[in-house]
Amino acid sequence: MHDHEEKLGAHEVAAWLRRHPRFLQQFPDLALTLVVPRDEGTAASLASYQLEVLRDKNRELSRRLQELFANAQQNERLAVRTHQLALALMRQGSAGDTLRAMAATLSEEFEGDLVRIVVFQPVAGMEEADWLHVVDEGDPALDAFRDCLADGEPICGRLQPAKNDLLYDARVEEVQSSALLPLPGVGLVAVGSHDANRFYPGMGTLFLRMMGEALVTALQRFEPQAPARD
Repeated sequence: MHDHEEKLGAHEVAAWLRRHPRFLQQFPDLALTLVVPRDEGTAASLASYQLEVLRDKNRELSRRLQELFANAQQNERLAVRTHQLALALMRQGSAGDTLRAMAATLSEEFEGDLVRIVVFQPVAGMEEADWLHVVDEGDPALDAFRDCLADGEPICGRLQPAKNDLLYDARVEEVQSSALLPLPGVGLVAVGSHDANRFYPGMGTLFLRMMGEALVTALQRFEPQAPARD
């Protein structure tokens, strides 16, 4: 009678080890003697291979932590600038000065290459400038903006030609990307950049919304008050 030899293939061994992941804890000497093939260079023992895997994971975690830290610092700077903008707007004594402060801050503190503000009503004491346009809310030129004005959500990236033409006029060719902030009932604020990657779809718009709310609130102080009824 011949002894029956059970021959296990590599797949069966691998499947068994997957079902018993703690096997090498019982036989630690195997972890030191098993050889793991490498994509580059010579083969390594399982222990050294595992150590290198852990080091790779550690390097990846460190990289992610650095990215999170950098993002946190950037968000902190944006929060401070947004707060300072809100204070500056509230200090102004007229609607015209408020708009000037908004345009100056976006250009200087937020480094906008081309800042444009569109308002639906004339502003007392101000004439149209290269950064300010007065366009009646019912003007067909605003048709391209109807959707964004309806939902009030900022838009980042490359704008449609019709939007760019109204906002940037003769300098439209200079603009490669924009941040557009619709202010329903008030107008539009746009920050254009020479850099195509400065503003892009999907980027965070929280601070843009906060700046828009600050501007609208600051301008409301100068709206004519309805006469009180007896």
